[in-house]
Parts: sequence; structure tokens; C-alpha cells
Amino acid sequence: MPIDASLVGRAFPATQPLAVTEEAVSAFATAVGGSAGGAVPPTFPIVVTFAALQDFLAAEQVELSRIVHGDQRFRYERPVVVGDALTATLTVTGVRSIGGNDIVSTASEITDAAGALVCTATATLVHRGGAA
Repeated sequence: MPIDASLVGRAFPATQPLAVTEEAVSAFATAVGGSAGGAVPPTFPIVVTFAALQDFLAAEQVELSRIVHGDQRFRYERPVVVGDALTATLTVTGVRSIGGNDIVSTASEITDAAGALVCTATATLVHRGGAA
């Protein structure tokens, strides 16, 4: 099923807060082949961003197995630190079709417990068309 272009501009509900703990940062660093200790890795917000993406896909009944991740960028207002509680609100910023596939652009605003913007994560996703 194609992605509905009328979703452009639609914001989905914020994710549940994600506690940024030393354990979570260490597990993330290990998973991506880095080392624990020091600052929170700059790609750590993908954890909460991915939760927002999964909520979007579930709401729109899109199978994750049909998604190819095309691009990811982070624009920071401030670094993520241990002790933060982060939520992400995903907005669909673009939908276009190319060769039977849908190209979906999203922006996720990642905020702290006070509601202050920490960073914005933008992504380009390819939703494969045709039979699975």
C-alpha cells in the first residue's frame, strides 16, 4: 500500500520519555562498536527517534520490513547528557513516489523533560512498493 501524500505536515504524538542513563549510553556505544565513557555519542538520539518512527509506522499500518533507511541527520541545540529524559515528536515533511517506491521525509523534534528542544533528527525513508 502506498504512503498517503496527505500525511505531509502531520505530527504524530510524542514518544514516551527515554531516560538517558549511563547504562543506556554504554549499551548504545557497545552496540555501535564504540566505547563507553565520556560524552553521550552524537547519534544516541536515534534510539528515541526510532521509537517515534515505529509509532508512525504502526499508526499508518506500514511494515518496517518494507522500509529502507536512506539518510539520517541530527541538528543540535545542545548536547544530550546523562540525566536527560528525551521524547520525540515525528512530523512527515514530504512524500513522493519514484519508480513504484515512496520516499518519505521526516523530522523528529527531540525535547527534554522541560520541553526544551535538544535536537532535530531528519530522515529519508524509502518504502518499497510492490509485492514483499
